[in-house]
Amino acid sequence: MKHLGALSSLRFSAAMLALSLLTGCGEEDGDDTEPLYAITTQLLAADPAESYVIVTDQAEQPASLSLDNAIRVPGRALGLGIPKSGTLYVVSDESATVTRYKLSATGALEPAGTVSFASVGVTSLGEYQANFQFISETKAYFFDGATAQIVIWNPELMTVTGRIPLDAVAFPDTVVAFSGLAVQLTGQIIMPVGWRPVSGVGITPKAGVVSVDTATDVATLATDERCGYTQDAAVGLDGKVYIATEAYGAAVRRVVGAEAPTPCLLKFDPQTRTFDPSFHRTLSELVGGGTAGTLVPGPRGTAYVRVLDETVAPITEGTHPRTIASGKGWQWWELKLDTMTAVHKTRFPATSGSTFLFESQNQILYTEFAAGAASTTLRMLGDNGRATVTTPGLSFSFLQLR
Repeated sequence: MKHLGALSSLRFSAAMLALSLLTGCGEEDGDDTEPLYAITTQLLAADPAESYVIVTDQAEQPASLSLDNAIRVPGRALGLGIPKSGTLYVVSDESATVTRYKLSATGALEPAGTVSFASVGVTSLGEYQANFQFISETKAYFFDGATAQIVIWNPELMTVTGRIPLDAVAFPDTVVAFSGLAVQLTGQIIMPVGWRPVSGVGITPKAGVVSVDTATDVATLATDERCGYTQDAAVGLDGKVYIATEAYGAAVRRVVGAEAPTPCLLKFDPQTRTFDPSFHRTLSELVGGGTAGTLVPGPRGTAYVRVLDETVAPITEGTHPRTIASGKGWQWWELKLDTMTAVHKTRFPATSGSTFLFESQNQILYTEFAAGAASTTLRMLGDNGRATVTTPGLSFSFLQLR
């Protein structure tokens, strides 16, 4: 059985990300087959919402992808799996069923079995690609905030094999929001978690990390009251995991002021599974002021903080934080995690604040969402944000099939 080690569902560990950015090349496949990708995009303007799985050989060069010959999926769908395995698992918020597709010799995806999570109380699958963490070909996790549990399943046999209750993450009238970017270390998954009220605009003043021992399936929850909506993580040179408030949390603070917790950066020790009580930085102070949120892993020992430029994206009364977070006014600042010094990366274009990272054959790509969820453009993190492919709708998931 091939073990995936430190690979996350977004296809990189801290070390792999640093290597990709510094060398500009991905791992070798051992053959000369052209890379092939599956990009799943959600069309929210459709009534009801629908999604499409696009199979393409284009990811690292400018192109506009169409929905012709794409696989239609009802609802808001995600495509996920083990990179370069030739297998894609498709899920949707409309059911608890995972559908497996296998890549044929002609480069098409063909259905190859299903598994339902309904037996453990799950009614909907979705949110982010990182909610699904693949440990090996025969073991994977699904982090479900709605039912406060981790579902353990076998992607090869397409069976549910167990569950890990997460009762400690559930609070009354509160939404549990797991990270869009988990960290996989050897034998351990670090999953940041944040909370927000079910109704209204607000952020719960609590940071959290769910840590899972992948050998024993034991999960622990560490919390900290000094921060809120901690959705992002990056690994430092010291081996610690730095946890930060996501752009939506920063946008809420901008709109409601002191009623929301100040966006901040915390340090989590994966050995003790605790937050460092002596470490706390506000994101604003790190970048010289302003509205700051989101921590994007960068080259070794660095991360990017996103800073809102209101000359690019003015905020008017009544603007919803979701609109601010997904808008294009967010600048890039590179933060050295050892010295806590940040520099504005002026060559990066201002983009949407909410960012997902994907690994293609030779690049780390990040998402830029157009206004009104009309389209998604992928950009190269290692090339000052140079644009590559554009898809209709919102593309929250990406997988290299071969």
